[in-house]
Amino acid sequence: MRENEMVFGIRAVIEAIQADKEIDKILVKRELQSDLSRELFGVLKGRDIAVQRVPAERLDRLTRKNHQGVIAYMSAITYQKLEDIIPFLYEQGKNPFIVLLDGVTDVRNFGAIARTCECAGVDAVVIPSKGSVTVNADAIKTSAGALHILPVCKERSINEAIRFLQSSGVKVYAASEKAAENYTAVQYEGPVAIVMGAEDTGVSMENLRICDKMVKIPQFGTIGSLNVSVASSILIYEVVRQRMNKQ
Repeated sequence: MRENEMVFGIRAVIEAIQADKEIDKILVKRELQSDLSRELFGVLKGRDIAVQRVPAERLDRLTRKNHQGVIAYMSAITYQKLEDIIPFLYEQGKNPFIVLLDGVTDVRNFGAIARTCECAGVDAVVIPSKGSVTVNADAIKTSAGALHILPVCKERSINEAIRFLQSSGVKVYAASEKAAENYTAVQYEGPVAIVMGAEDTGVSMENLRICDKMVKIPQFGTIGSLNVSVASSILIYEVVRQRMNKQ
């Protein structure tokens, strides 16, 4: 994380929040307690910004400037809202194609997935506001600039996003090794969303339970799982293939 992607100091962070700047997360010194820090938490109330309590040494490693125990990570992009995108796509006469990332935290994987999404004509990628990747310069570089084009929606949770998509007529498919059906055996017709999970944990059980269907990519080797970017590409292009065959 480069210093020009961070805001240091309590007052500066409060001002950034009040100005509605795009903030990915805020690091706060674990033992920080002051009138100003209470003001910070007052401003944060009701806002969907992740806050992490961390040791002072971690903040000192990030910058030598006077951070006063608070550093905000600024987003390199402007996030969009799923509730705005879906009606717009329907108005355009399109079948929405959405990719949701559940617990993906590696910026390079995220950048590579975004690049595939943009190339394949995916309409938006969705990440949760907490426990997810930070869209920084590394992610944008790995995406080959796709993140400047592809809409990224940061939603309160992937679970809420899935439920919203389903209520909007979108069928949601989760990639999971627990699935009975191979990804090629499923017809991805009409509005489609694909949920991809982190490589170590996969899509969470609470999200798997509410998806319309689970699909798996067959594996014949001894390694436990595919890289999430590669797995995403396989599923995304299966949807593309089926849509092209229907034209």
